[in-house]
This record gives sequence, C-alpha cells and structure tokens, in this order.
Amino acid sequence: MPSHHDGKSGKPNPVDVEVGRRIRTRRVWLEKSQQALGEAIGVRFQQVQKYEKGSNRVGASRLQQIATALQVQPSYFFEDMPKEASASDQSRDSAQPEISPEIPELLEFIASKHGPALIRDFSRIADDKVRTKIVSLVKALAGQEQP
Repeated sequence: MPSHHDGKSGKPNPVDVEVGRRIRTRRVWLEKSQQALGEAIGVRFQQVQKYEKGSNRVGASRLQQIATALQVQPSYFFEDMPKEASASDQSRDSAQPEISPEIPELLEFIASKHGPALIRDFSRIADDKVRTKIVSLVKALAGQEQP
C-alpha cells in the first residue's frame, strides 16, 4: 500500500499536497474560513489546516463532504492533476509530479489575502483599455514593465 509520506524525506505525498492546495484555493475563493469549512464537514479548523498542507490525507467520504461544502464536484480536486513520473523512467528521488512553473504562483495568488478580491473586481471592469492600463500599472509597480 502506498505511503502517505515519502519514506526518505518524511514529506507528504505530492498528490495530497496538491489536493490540499486546491481545497485552500477554493475555500479562499469562496471567502470561507477554515473554521467555517471545519464546521461544515464536522472537524476542527486545525484538521482543515492539515488537509490544506497535505500533511493529513483526505479520505474519499471526507473529500465528498469538502466538495459539497465548497460547491464543487470531487473531481475538481483532481482535474488536470500533474502526472507522477514513472519510477521506471526516473529515480525514486526525482519522481515528482510535473507542475508548470506558473501554476504554483497562480495558485498562491488565488489563495492569497488579496487575490480573490482582485480577480473578482478586475473581472468586473468591462473596458479593455482600462484593463490594459491596470496591467501596465501593476507591471510598473512590480518593476517588470517591458518596453
């Protein structure tokens, strides 16, 4: 039976970490606290924290409860899941899921304090010229404006 943690490093399984990240992202998007999610699924907020970090694996029935509380199908937590590298193709140490470099950054942003509000409000701006100016402003503020 596969271990929840990597035997050598003691790190959580990458799939559990990814599922946890998706739980957190959706919870934050819905502006739901860990406490509120915990109450909805019958656990304490500390357990929700462990699920979100991937340090505790989410069982199938609990994942169904979480999906219901977060208004998604259980498949949401696995859609476009990075494929784990085959042990026959690579060594055990390098058998990590392949994640596009921008995906973790995007997920972090969505799960951040200001990310969901910024996405919602930006989406409400109908004028494409205004949106373009906002993107230019953000790039300038970040020191990444390109000519």
